[in-house]
Amino acid sequence: MKTRSHVIARRVIPPVAVIVVGVGLVSALLAPPDRLQGNLQKLMYVHVPTAWLAYAAFLLTLIGSIGWLVSRAQRYDRLAAAAAEVGVFFTALTLVLGSIWGKPVWGVWWTWDARLVTTALLFFVYVGYLALRRAIPERTDRARRSAVFGILAFAMVPLVHFSVLWWRTLHQPPTVLRPGDPTIDHTMLLVLGINLLGFSLIGLWLLMQRIDLTAEQERLDDEAVARDSELAGASIERPQLKGTQNSG
Repeated sequence: MKTRSHVIARRVIPPVAVIVVGVGLVSALLAPPDRLQGNLQKLMYVHVPTAWLAYAAFLLTLIGSIGWLVSRAQRYDRLAAAAAEVGVFFTALTLVLGSIWGKPVWGVWWTWDARLVTTALLFFVYVGYLALRRAIPERTDRARRSAVFGILAFAMVPLVHFSVLWWRTLHQPPTVLRPGDPTIDHTMLLVLGINLLGFSLIGLWLLMQRIDLTAEQERLDDEAVARDSELAGASIERPQLKGTQNSG
């Protein structure tokens, strides 16, 4: 049952997200160009937030997976599944935006760079997670197997993040999530922060919508099972009643 706070959140988050993203994108257009890349660097203001959301979504899948194994509560399985879908979407968007950015800067749409390759592997690992969920019809078995997969799959996230430090890559090293003061200009950092907030609100709204859809589908499935059980019970009782009348 949805609480009043949940209902309010579902009504407030979408318009607030649109406003914040709008402010963020306008700020990105007005932000100073990069000294080396010029205005091409402004793709960062959408590319980085999508990557951040992918990381955050897969972290929620990890939390949901651990939560289900500990408590067996169905809400954790819904969280893990919904977060994985959101994460896959934003990972795909990250790859597309990265290719658009890479073409004018590197001269190619794709290169076998460590960050690009590990991000692509991250995408396919979680596509495999979603495929596993669809392949197992029984709810408890699906939740158990998916929880184990979801925990193991999260190892890909630090691999992607630290790939630019562990291997020589074309991709620039971290400029925000690094020890000490960020190397990015503070005006650019502020604009990036606004876009991170806006995209995070969009991701949260998508997550909540997907959890609601999953809960509704489970309710419909339970009603269908109960209805089938009632019909099966009725079909068994009728011959027994008829046989009793004939024997009299």
